[in-house]
Amino acid sequence: MHSANFSHLTPIRFLQTFVLELMHVCEEAGIAPAERLIDQIARSASRFFEEAFREEFAVEGALDAERYADLIVGLKNHIGGRFSLASRDVGCIRVVNDRCPFGEGVKNSPELCRMTSSVFGGIAARNFGYAKVTLARRIALGDAGCEVHVHLDRGAARDVEGVEYLAPTAPGDDRRTMDELQARIDERMHRIWCQMNARHQAEESVRRPIIVARSPAMQAVLQAIETVAPTPATVLIHGETGVGKELVARAVHAMSERCQKPFIAVNCGAIPEGIVESVLFGHEKGAFTGAIEVHRGYFERADGGTLFLDEVDALTPAIQTRLLRVIQEGELERVGGHQTLMVDTRIISATNCDLEKAVAEGRFRQDLYYRINVVRIAIPPLRQRPEDLPHLVDLILRRLSKRYGKPVNSVSPEVMARLRACAWPGNVRELENTLEKAVLFARLPEITDIPLPDLPPEAREQSWKELRRQMLDRLERAYLEQALRRAQGNVNAVAEGMELTPRAVYLKLRAYGMDPAKFRG
Repeated sequence: MHSANFSHLTPIRFLQTFVLELMHVCEEAGIAPAERLIDQIARSASRFFEEAFREEFAVEGALDAERYADLIVGLKNHIGGRFSLASRDVGCIRVVNDRCPFGEGVKNSPELCRMTSSVFGGIAARNFGYAKVTLARRIALGDAGCEVHVHLDRGAARDVEGVEYLAPTAPGDDRRTMDELQARIDERMHRIWCQMNARHQAEESVRRPIIVARSPAMQAVLQAIETVAPTPATVLIHGETGVGKELVARAVHAMSERCQKPFIAVNCGAIPEGIVESVLFGHEKGAFTGAIEVHRGYFERADGGTLFLDEVDALTPAIQTRLLRVIQEGELERVGGHQTLMVDTRIISATNCDLEKAVAEGRFRQDLYYRINVVRIAIPPLRQRPEDLPHLVDLILRRLSKRYGKPVNSVSPEVMARLRACAWPGNVRELENTLEKAVLFARLPEITDIPLPDLPPEAREQSWKELRRQMLDRLERAYLEQALRRAQGNVNAVAEGMELTPRAVYLKLRAYGMDPAKFRG
């Protein structure tokens, strides 16, 4: 948020500061994600706003579309916005504005837009039974104005992007929401982190693991984690360098029944080739020169828990053979040993390469590939997760601020625009490295300049809407590929999961040049 003189303090700036600091305090205290808190507050507040409107204008019964439009436009204008009704019909109400009640600071905290979405959606759901709110344009993302669409017809809004709101459910209804899922995963990971780092409790708010999942692609990853974690299935995590594969593996472990047992992470590509066998499977005393005592390998140390094998493609054919036996039979022998040891270790593997291609070229055993690839979780690159970027920036800055003792807590709108436009080939790891350099040299609480490579000419000539559309296309293509893989090419099953007709899915597949037959068998 931009700084301001004390004399310029207004009720809106006071509220904005209060909400932002409330979010930060909640996340530091382990109440995550903060956006969920905003959503809950806004939904509850929407009931108060509606009751106040009804009392002033003597409205009884369910609101009609006209009264609803009057309520939401009047509400925003009373707090300093400049909203107006753009169109109203049976299925959709569209309102626009050219001034945000939260001022320019909203560009640093676009999650505040969720307040508008939740207030509008909560009121509509109570009166019409259903609503889907789409933030078509947002000042927070650099647009000249805001444009909000409130869809009231569930059938007509099926293919429309947005946040859904349903009529309040009866007490005791245990319908799980995505926010609740994220809260469960965060809480379990936090609990295990505290157990593993009992000596560093004072730093837990800085270092504890958090998965940022505001984007649909990462929310699909959370759902996959919840589904596979309670099972004994082996998991293969695929994603580019720096996307957070180990973090997802830790989440699977945290949500499993093995969570009280060890989680051991091994980077297979970082182990010298000559000692890989000893490191993984252990060795007996005297097995080779320098083996002066018995060594328990990672498989033994992870007995009862989870072993995470990062860069599993780096293993040699000989080690692949031994790994296959451990997975199939649950037994191993130490190097130089003659006793068979039984181990109960869950295997989670990760790679950033094309294992199918490695199998075809004979560099990776096909039978091992099938064993480790029972469940596949694909983590999207950062460039396909635009909704996650502001939250990652906020999280990283708060951690770096505490690490270096510097009060750097935000980036300027211009810097945020540059961060959004960057391709991030190194993903979250590269983003963190870039922000760390910026924090070290920052002289103000807000980062106003950051060293980034210039955009390529073709990107500079594109508008933000064009870039956003391209990102969404890439995201949809990745989701379709993952869904087809899970459904083994069954388009009807994919359509049911997406709440679309099979014809609509076929049209999307044709547009992306995807053949469902390739995913069958």
